[in-house]
Amino acid sequence: MLLEQTSTSSAGFQKKDDSNFRYVDSHDAMGTTFDVVAYGPDGEHLAAVINEVFDEIDRLEQQMSKYRRDSEVSHINRNASRHGIIVEPRLFHLIQESIRASTETEGAFDITIGPLMKSWGFYRQEARVPSGAEIARVLQSIGYQHIKLDPALRMIWFDNKDVELDLGAIAKGYAIDRSVAILRSYGVTSALLSSGSSSIYALGAPPQERAWQITLRDPFDAKKGADTILLKNCSVSTSGNYVRFFTLNGKTYSHIMNPLTGWPVDGMLSTAVVSQETTESEALSTALYAMGPQRASKVLAAHPNLAVVYYLPTPSPAKFERVVARSSSYDLPAEVVAEIRKP
Repeated sequence: MLLEQTSTSSAGFQKKDDSNFRYVDSHDAMGTTFDVVAYGPDGEHLAAVINEVFDEIDRLEQQMSKYRRDSEVSHINRNASRHGIIVEPRLFHLIQESIRASTETEGAFDITIGPLMKSWGFYRQEARVPSGAEIARVLQSIGYQHIKLDPALRMIWFDNKDVELDLGAIAKGYAIDRSVAILRSYGVTSALLSSGSSSIYALGAPPQERAWQITLRDPFDAKKGADTILLKNCSVSTSGNYVRFFTLNGKTYSHIMNPLTGWPVDGMLSTAVVSQETTESEALSTALYAMGPQRASKVLAAHPNLAVVYYLPTPSPAKFERVVARSSSYDLPAEVVAEIRKP
């Protein structure tokens, strides 16, 4: 979770200085709230551009939501086990990227995990621990290998009737990246976009500042900061065991699943991934949480300019261990700032 240090509590624009307006707005979509703070010389222009951003987010929700029967993803889920489905180009590319992330993370990231989340009761907040037999049965329909793609035709099909796509762990990051592209196309050079408190992209920097300042929360206390990150033209996404969980018979179960075992990931508190693309940071924050720091080296070798902060439990109550790792190839462009600062 993120504690962003620029409030977006009230919508509208105000004069920041002689040459800049500051515009703030929020929009509910994809089961969360998207917040935008933007600076520019024309407040009305900023308002119009951000309205277009929110329209794009709504369009993406309509296309990608598995909960909307008329969405493209729902159409795929209903029919792709019976015959091939032609997919809209950008959605097809996102599915390709999701499968690539699954391959690189050895299945720790997987967009077919929906049936497993249902079994554990996380979709309808009906917390339960499924039996071993149920988990084994559900696992038969889990796995990105069940998704078949024909890039030449932009066609998708499933080799198992119970497979379904769930883009929840990547769609919000993708929506932020699409929003940043719109802002840039209209000449906006300073903005901060967030999807709830899990992903943020920092476009440029605030006026007279070197970068945007983001606070990563303490995994044990939402009101306390653990680290500060300075970001410019860069994103950060987090995954944590405190977002959705339930406790049963003294045992706490997080919503972040290990797709290989069918059980919630244990022994982790949270991860934060810094990347130049929010689609990437969001997907990898989930995957690297599931993999743990010991298995992260392969992913970091495959992706340049990544930084990861792991928060691990310790024997002491409410105390955590911090582990920071970076890509083996780490050389940020001059226009990018990504600095992790301990308190």
